[in-house]
Amino acid sequence: MDYFLKYFFIICNLLFTVLGLLLLALGVWGLISKESFAQEKISSIGTDPMLVVLSVGFLLTVLCLSGCVGALRENRCLLKLFSATVLVLIAAQVIVAIVAHTLQDQIEGNLRSGMLVAIARYQDDLDLRFITDEIQSNLQCCGADNYRDWEINIYYNCSAPGVLACGVPATCCVDPLENGTVWNSQCGVGAQLLDEFTAQSVIFLGGCLGEISRWIEQHEGLIGIIVTVVFGVQILILFITIRLLEPVCSCY
Repeated sequence: MDYFLKYFFIICNLLFTVLGLLLLALGVWGLISKESFAQEKISSIGTDPMLVVLSVGFLLTVLCLSGCVGALRENRCLLKLFSATVLVLIAAQVIVAIVAHTLQDQIEGNLRSGMLVAIARYQDDLDLRFITDEIQSNLQCCGADNYRDWEINIYYNCSAPGVLACGVPATCCVDPLENGTVWNSQCGVGAQLLDEFTAQSVIFLGGCLGEISRWIEQHEGLIGIIVTVVFGVQILILFITIRLLEPVCSCY
């Protein structure tokens, strides 16, 4: 049984190490592709979302490698370090879940504020543009509360001088493809000038906050299963680590 647990533990950690390396590579690629290390951008690198991906990938890789090496070499110190870190992560997740449930209304308010910031900075921040476009196209929504939210963007405001004035991004469009094949980036031009009855055939009128809430309600069973499985895997790994520690000789 100990032999089986040991190699099951090693295989699981190797899989998570590969995941960590992929996240690490994705973070590095994202920073390089956006030229975040350029002299004019280096001052704002601390707020780059790719830095979070990079950090998570690095920590996951180091943690899982320490678990693998600890199990292979039967190193009590590494296994203790691994188990303590996993225990801290489990405790942190429980605390976050409790706080999130307690401050649910406040979190919803922060989410709304964050999305309005993303709309206001849509043309100036590639990361925020990507996130906003993904949410709007996948959930078939437009803006935070409704499509009128795009008035706060200086380029889509009706007082703006450019062609985007009084419009919305193409990801708000019901059918953004021209002739069913070519992406039409101008499909949302002038949408804010239309009345709601006319606009509903061109763009999605509903805001993304409502669609996010509906998506969560529709998938709460699946979300619950995923959360339970992830939490259970962490408990199982912690149990295996403690079991492996029992016959291992103490380190000095």
